[in-house]
Amino acid sequence: MKRNIRAMMLLLMLFSVLLPCLATRAVAAGEPQKQIKATLSSSDCGKCHETQATDVESAGAKHKTSVSCQDCHTGHRPASKNNIPACSNCHQGKPHFEQKVCLSCHTNPHTPLKVTFKTPMTEPCLACHSSQIKQLRENKSKHSAKNCTDCHDVHRKIPQCTQCHKSHSADITAADCKKCHKAHMPKVVTYASDIPSNYCAACHKTEFALLNANKTKHSTQACAACHQDKHKMVPNCKDCHGDKHPAGIMAKFPKCIECHKNPHDLNNWTAAPAAQKEAAPKKKTKKQ
Repeated sequence: MKRNIRAMMLLLMLFSVLLPCLATRAVAAGEPQKQIKATLSSSDCGKCHETQATDVESAGAKHKTSVSCQDCHTGHRPASKNNIPACSNCHQGKPHFEQKVCLSCHTNPHTPLKVTFKTPMTEPCLACHSSQIKQLRENKSKHSAKNCTDCHDVHRKIPQCTQCHKSHSADITAADCKKCHKAHMPKVVTYASDIPSNYCAACHKTEFALLNANKTKHSTQACAACHQDKHKMVPNCKDCHGDKHPAGIMAKFPKCIECHKNPHDLNNWTAAPAAQKEAAPKKKTKKQ
């Protein structure tokens, strides 16, 4: 009886050992089983691809905030050979995306907004910066003959004017240039009504010196008080002063400047004599 029990126990032990092997062979003999896809996170990718992970972290823009590594790189060698995607897989529908070779500007897809231009170019910039190009073409200046990349050699770089141009005067800084000049239409001078008069003096030295040297009410006015916020605007004296003199004087000297030669130096004035008509010659009378 004891021998039978021992034999039964040995058989059970042997069966428990052989059962997993038999099950494995049965699976192998049947249809191939699907592999369980490994779950990776972007942090896992960074353990090998440290440089790319650092680039995305520092300047990845939407490649950092909107997508993961696996959204772009759907496979990995050797199982997948097409693990470098085309930019057009995601970037579609805007004029900028119609450029033929994205990587000619966006050399590193992990830092997509760090764009460095290696060669002079303008055409690709037209896709987005149409208003700036229009200003350059409609307002001719030396800037119009330049390539965009002559000034903007890195995307979103706004250079200081003084990198190429000398300041008009020592008290005008690089930041002040933009108060009168627009980069893409520099000859069209525009400014606010509160522009300091010393900025105007940088170009209009004589007028500024004359005003400062006299004691008239004009000397206390800012340049923009008369010339307003439009460059080369010459006001009419009557806009402020009206008809200050009697009608007889105004009839004789209809233009203020006939007496007040220089509005910037009102202390120095001379009245020009009005042109007199020659008297008609007396008629000769016949001797009687």
